[in-house]
Amino acid sequence: MQTEVNTLPGSQMQILPATWRDLNELRKLETICFQQDAWPLIDLVGVLSFGNIVRYKAVLGEKMIGFVAGEQGQEAGLGWIATFAVLPEYRRQGIGSALLDTCEAALEAKRIRLTVQTGNTAAIQLYKKYGYQTVGLWPSYYRSGEDAVVFEKVCLE
Repeated sequence: MQTEVNTLPGSQMQILPATWRDLNELRKLETICFQQDAWPLIDLVGVLSFGNIVRYKAVLGEKMIGFVAGEQGQEAGLGWIATFAVLPEYRRQGIGSALLDTCEAALEAKRIRLTVQTGNTAAIQLYKKYGYQTVGLWPSYYRSGEDAVVFEKVCLE
């Protein structure tokens, strides 16, 4: 699936499938967006290579400016968005929405879950706008010690 979205005057942003060739750029993006909570290298290799994962990158020119990955959960009809990030200077321009739309469509799940740090109010607002509702709280889930809010969206068929 390929999606094009105009996000900046005079430029084109594309949503494209991500591959293992994107490892270095994904590692940079994770470090910038999540700092001490960024995924370790082995997890990034897995998210870019395991067969049951859908993965998309937002690119502007040759630069990765966002990424999302999701997988079908162990429970039938349940998908998980495992990681989702947009570089700070590109936020609030529709890039996150385009990535989220693309990932949700590719998962084809009846329910989709994800986790987010309790202090990430911008992401929480985006998820609520997209119909996600709080279904749980995982104390001290992140390496930083911050709690995770578990969100779920029931998808219409």
